[in-house]
Amino acid sequence: MSEGPLDALLARLCTDDDAAIADAFRACEPDLRMVVRRRLSSDLRAKFDSLDVVQSAWVHALAGFRRAGWRFVDAGHLRAFLVRLTRNRLVDRFRRIRLAVEHERPLEDAEQRPDPEPQPSERLDAEELWARLLALCPPGHREILRYRREGASAGEVARRTGLNEGSVRRILNAPAGWRASAARAVSRRG
Repeated sequence: MSEGPLDALLARLCTDDDAAIADAFRACEPDLRMVVRRRLSSDLRAKFDSLDVVQSAWVHALAGFRRAGWRFVDAGHLRAFLVRLTRNRLVDRFRRIRLAVEHERPLEDAEQRPDPEPQPSERLDAEELWARLLALCPPGHREILRYRREGASAGEVARRTGLNEGSVRRILNAPAGWRASAARAVSRRG
C-alpha cells in the first residue's frame, strides 16, 4: 500500500466523499488481501476468499469514518489500522467456522458411498453384454466369470472351483481367444 496516494486521500476520506472512499479502497485492497492470504491455510481457503475478509473490514472502516469520525495523523497510521482491522476480521471469520474446519475431512477419507442405482436402460445393456460374453467364452470358464461377477476374488474363485489361483488369474486375464472375441463384440456394440 503506497502511502503517497493515501496521503492525498486521507483528508477526503473523513468526509462523505464516496469517490475518495472508493479510491482509498482500490489503493488498499491488494495489500490487505495479501495480509489475509498469508494467514489463510488451505482448509480456510476452501471456506472463503481473501476479498471477503477485506470487504468486511472495509465496511467496518466506512462506518467508523462516517459515524464515529475516525481521523488519522498520516497514511502510515491509516495503513497500520487497516491491517489490524483486517487481521481481526480474519480472526472473527475463523472463529465462526472453526468447528466446521476441525471436523471436516477430505472426501477420499470419507466412508465409501454406495454407487447410485443404475438406470433401467443401463441394467438392460449390462444384461445383454453379460449374455454375449457368456456366449463367447468356453463353457468351462462360465462358472469362473459368474463368481467374479458376484465379487469373489481370484483366491475365492479358486477355492470354489478347485482350480489353482494362478489358473483362475490366467483365465480372467487371457488376452487371446474368447476374450479377444468378446472385446470385438463389445466394440461393435458401441
